[in-house]
Amino acid sequence: MAIRGRDFLDLQDYSKKELWQILKTAKTLKQKVDRGRSLTALRGKHLALMFEKPSTRTRVSFEVAMESLGGHVFSLGSNELQLGRGETVADTARVMSRYVDGIMARVYKHSTLEELAKYADVPVINGLSDLSHPVQILGDLMTIWEKKKRLDGLKVAFVGDGNNVCNSLIVGCSMFGIDVNVACPQGYEPNERYVNSAMQYAGESGSKIQILHEPYEAVKNADVVYTDVFVSMGMDVEREKRMNMFLPKYQVNQELFSAASKDAIFMHDLPCHRDEEVTSAVIDGERSAVWDQAENRAHSTRGLLYMLLYKSQISQSRQERQA
Repeated sequence: MAIRGRDFLDLQDYSKKELWQILKTAKTLKQKVDRGRSLTALRGKHLALMFEKPSTRTRVSFEVAMESLGGHVFSLGSNELQLGRGETVADTARVMSRYVDGIMARVYKHSTLEELAKYADVPVINGLSDLSHPVQILGDLMTIWEKKKRLDGLKVAFVGDGNNVCNSLIVGCSMFGIDVNVACPQGYEPNERYVNSAMQYAGESGSKIQILHEPYEAVKNADVVYTDVFVSMGMDVEREKRMNMFLPKYQVNQELFSAASKDAIFMHDLPCHRDEEVTSAVIDGERSAVWDQAENRAHSTRGLLYMLLYKSQISQSRQERQA
């Protein structure tokens, strides 16, 4: 199971066994951090964070995770990257590979990540693209595992826009044997490429994936109810159209949430637009797991970085000793 040195662009690039290894590593490291242990596994390692789009949780979680392992991190915004002045993605990848041990990129187009990975000699991590958000789902799976003590056999209902988060969620859940119901308006379904991958994994794990248009049907008896903003970053010109399409039918309010299991938890990847996709009563309610979910972004990222970068450090040291 060779995880070290690999790109992390989509969950489907990894096996269920490999993702479990990342989650278990994240849990172990979280326990050590909670006990005040000083971690130095990535001492001397450098991680570049490249942002074409603004970020709060992704940036902070990667900075905290990397530095808590003894490594160093620096962030480059869109106004600092030479990409904005005409440098090719390939040239940026080649140069950055000479400076750092890994690159996390938050981009507009998934194709940018694929080009970075093609020309970089270090692992490239998807911090969000138009198609997927795999690091978010690592934290989500960790949160569900903590709250429900298992993954296999659970049921997740995603209500709203079939966006990048939804794409990665259905893939991650199907790999781990979690049933997923997606409730969205017609024309706003998750990407077919990710639906097909999820269906394939569901066939192997025994889970079920359903794309529905009725929120109550999707949420009924769910263990987890998940939503995201109706208007993602860069879609402001569609705001009025989307609000008319999603509200009030797809809002997660107390009435809709009550259709879920009595011990269901609510999740949202944040930031949220309160009283649009979710009411304050639900997100601030006693069954909301949103804040633990946000915290686990740092812990799951720590597990990912450890597996991608620390193992390569050991491998390199062994090669040097053998040389």
